Amino acid sequence: MGEYNEKKETCGTICLKYLLFTFNFFFWLAGLAVMAVGVWTLVQKSDYISLLPSSMFAATAYILVIAGAVVMVTGFLGCCATFKERKGLLKVYFILLLCIFILEILAGILAYIYYQQLNDELKQSLKNTMTMKYKQSGEDKVTSAVDKLQQEFKCCGSNNSQDWRESAWIKSPESEGRVVPDSCCKTVTTRCGIRDHPSNIYKVEGGCITKLETFIRSHLLIIGAVGLGIGFVQVT
Repeated sequence: MGEYNEKKETCGTICLKYLLFTFNFFFWLAGLAVMAVGVWTLVQKSDYISLLPSSMFAATAYILVIAGAVVMVTGFLGCCATFKERKGLLKVYFILLLCIFILEILAGILAYIYYQQLNDELKQSLKNTMTMKYKQSGEDKVTSAVDKLQQEFKCCGSNNSQDWRESAWIKSPESEGRVVPDSCCKTVTTRCGIRDHPSNIYKVEGGCITKLETFIRSHLLIIGAVGLGIGFVQVT
């Protein structure tokens, strides 16, 4: 009878170990997904970050990258702690779980806060950034971001193409008679920006503020959902 109970406990322990191993493996995969979202935001969409006056959008992405890396380390430690049954590893494992939870909730909260204030921030700063920094010395990153923004989203100017009349570059001899940058053109060619007719530039399609705001908001929703979602899974 005693031998049967011992065997039964051993089987139960083995099953529990494999269950915990499976959980930690999927936890590791979740960490990889979280980190991938953060890296994707920073690498693929980094151009537009230079157009934002605050660093909150970038901060939420960096937090996700850090959280994802910690989740992957934690998943690995959890697997080791499960099979080797080391109390020290288990303590580190639970401390890391707490850190992950805090980081993910923080990313979700930051994404939500920035989501709420994004419209006002863009209205106050995007026009100034585009008109005062475009093609200026030391502002190559902003110039590249503006050109990419106008071409990718088919827009011209922050509110409309008339905004470019206030541009420091357009007013300078370096513009060579352009009334808008060449990136406003539907078909980009050298000095195509000298004519601002709707057939030539994105004049009636709207300004870039609304389109950039929609773009950033969609990414904030992804960041917030990933951060809060994984945090909720940890709690449950």
